[in-house]
Amino acid sequence: MVRGLAAVTAATLAPRTGSAAQELLVRTPAQTEGPFYPTDWTGDADNDLVRVVGEAAQAQGQITHIVGRVLDASGAPIPGAAIEIWQCDATGVYRHQRDVGWFRKRDGSFQGRGRDIVDAKGGYSFRTIKPVAYPGRTPHIHFAITAPGREPLITQMYVAGEAQNERDGVLNGIRDQRQRDSVIVALQPGDGLEPQSLLGTFDIVLAG
Repeated sequence: MVRGLAAVTAATLAPRTGSAAQELLVRTPAQTEGPFYPTDWTGDADNDLVRVVGEAAQAQGQITHIVGRVLDASGAPIPGAAIEIWQCDATGVYRHQRDVGWFRKRDGSFQGRGRDIVDAKGGYSFRTIKPVAYPGRTPHIHFAITAPGREPLITQMYVAGEAQNERDGVLNGIRDQRQRDSVIVALQPGDGLEPQSLLGTFDIVLAG
């Protein structure tokens, strides 16, 4: 874990009370998996997508730390849940053979997908890049969450303030305003972690 991230994560994941606690009851909406779910999880697939084993350079794009908790509808943590994320690289290309740009212009220094296991307090973290738009989609990151005894959840995280959010059919397919708001994350300066990086908090609430 990057120096300083542990402290930021601990503060971000502190227990919540009052109105903040009530927000945890808004269940994270399910969304489409999309056509580019990773088919190859061999090799480097940890929670740092910016560095790939065997690659000298780090990924193109603005480094972004995504932290949060996985909770049940009452706000209790769900330790041991597994999280997978996947997203396109800084040029808009997925690490997937069905993406037409795969062999031409993908960033070989970007891992493209990663995994983390939720800790005892419900916390998780990823080091990735700020998601970018590509034709037809606003910037987003795909999430898949599995936990024993619960239905798997596939959802997407979006970036607050992106102009294309208003036109994105997948995002606006979430009819419940509170659920739609729950997957839109404000990215703040993460200079306390790494210079010129960003930090976003995305809590995930599972049903059941």
